[in-house]
Amino acid sequence: MSVVYLGLGSNLGDRVSYLRAALDLLIASGEVAIRAVSSLYETAPMHIADQPAFLNGAVEVQTGLSPLALLHLLKETEQAVGRVQRVRYGPREVDLDILLYDDITVRNHELTIPHPRLAERAFALVPLKEIAPGLLLPGTGASLASLIPAALALGSVDLVQGPEWYGVGS
Repeated sequence: MSVVYLGLGSNLGDRVSYLRAALDLLIASGEVAIRAVSSLYETAPMHIADQPAFLNGAVEVQTGLSPLALLHLLKETEQAVGRVQRVRYGPREVDLDILLYDDITVRNHELTIPHPRLAERAFALVPLKEIAPGLLLPGTGASLASLIPAALALGSVDLVQGPEWYGVGS
């Protein structure tokens, strides 16, 4: 079984409900077990400013799926929750990303692990550090704590709700 860190995001509708529904579906798949859930943080959108603020978080999961099979499950889950494909970096009901998968790196036309631009994204680093404070980025050896100050210079991350927002299997 592999340990994987996923990033969560939503900026449309009932954002917390979309995130809960996505995690419930992942658990229901039988392919993913949730081991830790971060708090939720509100962040300004990147790239396209004219859209609602995001709620972001992170989860630690355990899975027997390969990285590519997990990516496909995440995309199926997004669709099942109601994500509509729009413009890149635009608004979305739910967004599920593989941030880290064990300590491996993957680079192909479909998937890059660690997630590209992870080191620049405070909205991913802050919740990730909350659930895995000692984690080092594969390939760089950089700690999450060392990356956060520069990432926060690109955008703030405001705590909205503690990890109780999601009770496993709720």
